[in-house]
Amino acid sequence: MSLHHRRDFLRRLGLSAAALPLLAGLPSLNAAQGASPRRRIIFVFSPNGTIPSEFWPEPVGDKFRLKRILAPLTPFRDRLLTLRGVNNRVRGDGDGHMRGMSCLLTGIELFPGNIQGGGETPAGWASGPSIDQEIRRFLQSDPATRTRHGSLEFGVAVPNRADPWTRWSYAGPNQPMTPVTSPYAMFEKLYGQTKDRESLVSVLDGLRSDLARISARVDAKDREALDRHATALREMEKELQQQAASGDVAAPPAPQAGVPLENDNIPEITRMQTELLISAFQNDLARVATFQFTHSVGQARMRWAGVEETHHALSHDPDLNAGSQEKLIKINVWFAEQLAHLAKRLQDTPEPGGRGSMLDHTTVVWTNELGKGNSHTHEDIPWLLLGGGLGFRTGRALAFDKQPHNRLLLSLAHAFGHRIPKFGNPSLCEGGPLDLG
Repeated sequence: MSLHHRRDFLRRLGLSAAALPLLAGLPSLNAAQGASPRRRIIFVFSPNGTIPSEFWPEPVGDKFRLKRILAPLTPFRDRLLTLRGVNNRVRGDGDGHMRGMSCLLTGIELFPGNIQGGGETPAGWASGPSIDQEIRRFLQSDPATRTRHGSLEFGVAVPNRADPWTRWSYAGPNQPMTPVTSPYAMFEKLYGQTKDRESLVSVLDGLRSDLARISARVDAKDREALDRHATALREMEKELQQQAASGDVAAPPAPQAGVPLENDNIPEITRMQTELLISAFQNDLARVATFQFTHSVGQARMRWAGVEETHHALSHDPDLNAGSQEKLIKINVWFAEQLAHLAKRLQDTPEPGGRGSMLDHTTVVWTNELGKGNSHTHEDIPWLLLGGGLGFRTGRALAFDKQPHNRLLLSLAHAFGHRIPKFGNPSLCEGGPLDLG
């Protein structure tokens, strides 16, 4: 085929966006995918800081040992990159949680506003876009990397209210992105308009007829190209019919019915949202996603992990309170387990139309609005990268000297080929992207 990208080919044929998820993975179109492999990124947020002594691997380098919080990620040790000493140095209006949350991916100050918190100055929304949306715009600007949604914003137990404590993704200044917290709503967003196979076969029949009519009115060179398109259509139709008969095409994962969106169902909601994220990437509906657990000052009660108290209240207890420290470790271990499950699902899913697994083509970035909850510090923010999507050399524990996290955000953009000179506050971008190998 003369077209170098199968999604562009499908669009040129006039198929609706709803048809693309089921057609994009067909083997007959693999050759049209293009030479460049897909790159994907998932930003995962968990709140209220960590327990540094049980989070950061030691020693620095490739001989590191994983401590209790990251122990669930042991199977992915060689795919990990931890970044200590990367600080959120954005200052200005708002309390520590507000700036921690809404400056985390934006790297820029909050606007002045009237949202009061923590006894500090009130503030408004972030004054610039977040890096996930910057990368989304870059990918969507190129037909070769454009997807139906561009990015997807998943949430788990994020409250209905909208404020700087509950939003970390921004389309632009004063433009917070609302995460979809219901798996049922996300399923409808992703697949509510998708046609069934019989309708798709009917569409292909009509397209073949159109191509036959056009073929009689063009020169020999164009006719040859149209013949190739018609052949591809026949192959797609044949595959659809065969897969419909054999059941080889995996249907999108319908969420388990009747699960209330309540605190005690957070584990079930997390798994449903994870499956929808995997499916969306599998069908190339987006290449950028955020996955937000609760929110800054999150008050989840993780009874399933043996913790009755609210997360945020525990995070304020002093270090000498051994009982609270142990419960906070359990909470963060649970988050690490969810990350491990996501990585396992990506690893077990073959890359559609490519080599290796989806984990080979995806980088998961796990972070937090605080380095430590009871001090509200923005130093040593937990940054962990997992997977091979951006080509960084993994299997290492790195340490930096209080570098602004804007430099890390630049590194992520550059890994996608988006070589912007600065992001967020320009004064915090000196030195350019961090060297992640």
